[in-house]
Amino acid sequence: MPDLDQLEARRWRPSALDTVRIGLLVAGLLCVATGLLPRHEAAVNMRRIAPLLLFLGSVIVLAQLARRAKVFDVIAHRLAIVAGGNYVGLFLLCVLFAATTTMVLNLDTTAVLLTPVMLALAVPARIPPLPLAMTTLWLANTASLLLPVSNLTNLLAADRVALTATGFAAGMWLPQLLSIAVTMACLWWWYWRRAQRGADRYVVPEPIRLENARERVLFYASGGACVLFVVAIPVVGDRIGIAATVAAAIAVAACAVYDRAALRWSLFPWRLLVFVSGLFLVVPTLSLHGLSHVMADLIGRDGSGLGVIRAAGAGAALSNVVNNLPAYTAGEAVIADGERNQLLALLIGVNVAPVVTPWASLATLLCLEFCRTHAVEVPLRKFVLTGLVLAVAATAAATAGLLLTR
Repeated sequence: MPDLDQLEARRWRPSALDTVRIGLLVAGLLCVATGLLPRHEAAVNMRRIAPLLLFLGSVIVLAQLARRAKVFDVIAHRLAIVAGGNYVGLFLLCVLFAATTTMVLNLDTTAVLLTPVMLALAVPARIPPLPLAMTTLWLANTASLLLPVSNLTNLLAADRVALTATGFAAGMWLPQLLSIAVTMACLWWWYWRRAQRGADRYVVPEPIRLENARERVLFYASGGACVLFVVAIPVVGDRIGIAATVAAAIAVAACAVYDRAALRWSLFPWRLLVFVSGLFLVVPTLSLHGLSHVMADLIGRDGSGLGVIRAAGAGAALSNVVNNLPAYTAGEAVIADGERNQLLALLIGVNVAPVVTPWASLATLLCLEFCRTHAVEVPLRKFVLTGLVLAVAATAAATAGLLLTR
């Protein structure tokens, strides 16, 4: 009798997004094979992102097992219970939950795990799902400034900015605070206020109860692994991938004993890794053949306040045209060594602003995909217009915070 993985493999059919991801990797490999991207440059890029792929793969496995162990569901339901039917209280707690998950785990963790959990919360609490969806979608991007682990772009920039996790946070705490504040104001006005949500109070859901010893062991093991990873962030430096792997191994070991059915090949986020690998072959090729000149003209060589503003604006604009990862790598290539503030401003642009177009960041794509599978309609016109206002306002506020603290 075939096992679950074999059944999953038989059922799997590539989606449109899967086709794009695989096509991107194939295009990257063709760039190398045809010489458009020299092999030594391709090898350098792959060595550079290897620790990122280790981190990303491990943290997604950790987060998926934590979700299966009901860690995120328990927290989400507890937030709704604590708020007691009050929308203002729920709004503040949801912002805290989504922002904290993005900052200390990763924006893709927020997209992959919190979006379906928050949408599932909408049913028992009779909450309109769109405000919950937009909270995770926007904060997955705008709350990804504080730590190197918050965003793949931050990890890519770690060597160039030459800052420890605590040093990075010391430089970005004010931009992060201002970015979240602007996001909260936009979320409340367009999605959470009474005129938008259509009700004064929501139904307080029943708490999720762990039924037996097995569920409790899995819950505490997976939750403890998440806490261990978060505590390790300030002390492991550039070995964050190893810390994520150790934390994931703890959760995997617990499942191997108490929930073997959870350990499927589908846990491995191959789509994400294929997408990132393809980007880091295609974008360097584009940079060699004209993109770097465009970015140099947009960003300039001025490291003063004007240069910082231009770097943030260029990153924000290009991330919504292509995607935030290639936008960062293209911008980084033309920023001179030692211009730390310009590099941090570029990070602000590519992290905060990818909320206008559906393809601007992987987190945005994932959140919208979950909305589609949960039959949650996201009006495209409203999504683009409100995202544009948020992108401009949050990028401007965060850049101003960087200029004040640099």
